[in-house]
Amino acid sequence: TGAYASLGEKVMTRATTHSAGPYDIEHVRADCYAMYTNNPPAGAFRGFGVTQSAFAVESMMDMLAEKLNLDPIELRRMNALHVGSITNTGQELRESVGLMECIDKVSIAMCQVSGLSRDGLFKPHLVPDTSHLVCSWGFAAAYKNTGLGGGAPDISGADVELYEDGTFQVRSSAAELGQGLVTVMRLTVAEEMSVPPEQVHVLVMDTDLTPNGGPTTASRQTYVTGNASRHAATTLRDQITASMAEKYDVRPEQIRFENGIVHVNGHSLTYAEVYREMTASGQQPRVRYMYEAPKTQPLGTGGDMHFAFSFGVQAAEVEVNKLTGEVRVLKVVSANDVGMAVNPLGLQGQVEGGVMMGLGNCLTEEFIMDNGHVVTDHLARYRIPGIMLTPEITSIIVEHPTAEGPYGAKGVGEICSIPTTPAITNAIYNAVRVRVDKLPVDQELIARELWEREKK
Repeated sequence: TGAYASLGEKVMTRATTHSAGPYDIEHVRADCYAMYTNNPPAGAFRGFGVTQSAFAVESMMDMLAEKLNLDPIELRRMNALHVGSITNTGQELRESVGLMECIDKVSIAMCQVSGLSRDGLFKPHLVPDTSHLVCSWGFAAAYKNTGLGGGAPDISGADVELYEDGTFQVRSSAAELGQGLVTVMRLTVAEEMSVPPEQVHVLVMDTDLTPNGGPTTASRQTYVTGNASRHAATTLRDQITASMAEKYDVRPEQIRFENGIVHVNGHSLTYAEVYREMTASGQQPRVRYMYEAPKTQPLGTGGDMHFAFSFGVQAAEVEVNKLTGEVRVLKVVSANDVGMAVNPLGLQGQVEGGVMMGLGNCLTEEFIMDNGHVVTDHLARYRIPGIMLTPEITSIIVEHPTAEGPYGAKGVGEICSIPTTPAITNAIYNAVRVRVDKLPVDQELIARELWEREKK
């Protein structure tokens, strides 16, 4: 973990708690150690430890399938977590487990995009008119917690305010890193107030003007800040209802919110008019709501270590050059159980970005140390994959809602990159029978192994 612990212990814990993979394993023991070394500190990466353990587990699942002469997809189906399963930390999964649907949908999509039968997917295929380019598919599954878990309080706040011009603003200090939180907050408030999204403005990350949103980590923001925004909006709507019911002497249930208009006993009020009515009577149409996620338990104490899990399955088709060992990813099929897709287009972007980040982790990105000196001292040497390495990506949304999430939503920020690496390395093995157990993939190792095999 380098010279300082940083987040090493937390990353290690998450790798360990997910170390049985998304499978129903009755007997589990997992030990994990983080070591201080004279290297730069190692910290968090997308997937927070599960990226590492999934590489090992999913490689092993394919190795087991080969040993048992089983289809690798069928072996995963036989052992997949489902409602009623117990995780390796002892947590019972009581709802929202869409793993089997993810497996089945990716299995079907692989055949559709490749034109191959299920039996031919994991066999090597020569590229037409070549003798050195071989293609095959690989398969991998994963799961990842939503939220901090482990007994840590998971709280986020949001303000929703109605302004004089009839527009709304929703505010939180939660960080928008490109994951789409701003759109989630806008759509949530628009849904609750029955207005078009353009009528809702969003302010994030200004800690002087916004309530605490907690860290943008653990795929938590859609769940916790989404819920904070939703509850703040519903509370403000209830305040408007109570105010209008008193003014017009009607029962609250007679008031309707439709298409940006508040209908009150024959009167149709715009939100600008509602604002004037409320402020004239001394009321401020503004609500702050602090949302606290369901409580979790520390590792080893029993009960729920996490309040929700997302599930993901990916298949990758690779092309391996037998002369050079070069690997090119041609297609990726990704299915993710996200509970409910609040913003389907944004979700697709998240998945595509996650796949590319996983591809870089697998094939190109390496932080090199030489006798305590950093060799990878600028980004050009780190080799982040660009558009030329982007495969054809098919994104499939699977929705198994979780009861407490906003409209049933869970997180997708991490799960969409976790299965990418083992899907690619399993595909490499299926293509040329070279098992990769170190990252990033060393194309020289592949070429050397194939060359030595040819010599025999």
